[in-house]
Amino acid sequence: MPALILLALLALPAIEIALFIVVGGAIGVLPTLGLVFLAMVLGSVMMRRQGFGALMKIRRALDAGQVPAEQMGHAALITLAGVLLMIPGFATDIVGLALFVPAVRRRVLAAVARHVDVRVATAGPGAARRSGPGVVELDPDEFSEAAPSPGTGGNPWKRLDGPDPV
Repeated sequence: MPALILLALLALPAIEIALFIVVGGAIGVLPTLGLVFLAMVLGSVMMRRQGFGALMKIRRALDAGQVPAEQMGHAALITLAGVLLMIPGFATDIVGLALFVPAVRRRVLAAVARHVDVRVATAGPGAARRSGPGVVELDPDEFSEAAPSPGTGGNPWKRLDGPDPV
């Protein structure tokens, strides 16, 4: 799989250059550049519009107490679509435009879901405790959800009775 990704990354510039030559030869240099800039603007507008809608769906799912996995997948693909449209080139524009279509995004997410195992971590009573690198264990008396004290310099992790642990 990594070799296939590397091959695709090496082939993409060659494909884009070839498409620039073909399109430029067919319609001229200025119209070709106009199409490239139009795709960039379209990508920005579409990403903002559809991305805002996706964020609202994520918020509604969270408000309903659901895990917004599908909505987050759509938001990620909308972001990718916008980025692809902003990259100069016709092949990336075609893929970017396709990813703005909800049916295409659903198919991509279904294909990805076959290879991904999603696990939801919960907090609260009965939740499993994690340990390992990157996990900081605190006793209830070492942490407070209150605002940091004025003497801590705004750092809620700074201990008042000793040196800064960092």
